[in-house]
Amino acid sequence: MKIFNLVFVVLFILFAALQYNDPDPYLWIPIYLYGAFVCWMAYKEKVKPVLIFAGIAVYAAYAIYLFVADDGVLSWMTDHHAENIAGTMKAEQPWIEDAREFFGLAILIIVFLVNYFFLRKRNTIRK
Repeated sequence: MKIFNLVFVVLFILFAALQYNDPDPYLWIPIYLYGAFVCWMAYKEKVKPVLIFAGIAVYAAYAIYLFVADDGVLSWMTDHHAENIAGTMKAEQPWIEDAREFFGLAILIIVFLVNYFFLRKRNTIRK
């Protein structure tokens, strides 16, 4: 599990750095850095459940918004037939940007849940 968290610390810091050219870096850089921070604390086995649950709550709320927004994931799947969102790095259509952001949040949520359940099982999670 330590390797898992160390890998995601590095990945989330890299993801945060790549947000520099994003239309809204002020939002996404902190989102990914928070993910890196939680993984770092989990790596050190000093993560508190409130850190994990706060991240999941905020990220899930934003993911739901991105899913149902006018140019969100639902629109991408139904109106645009789930066209390729990885074709180019530049998101020329709003539904492509929203779908990418949604999946970024999904990755963060999954990593947080893995950490919570694994650390809870090992009884190393701090209260």
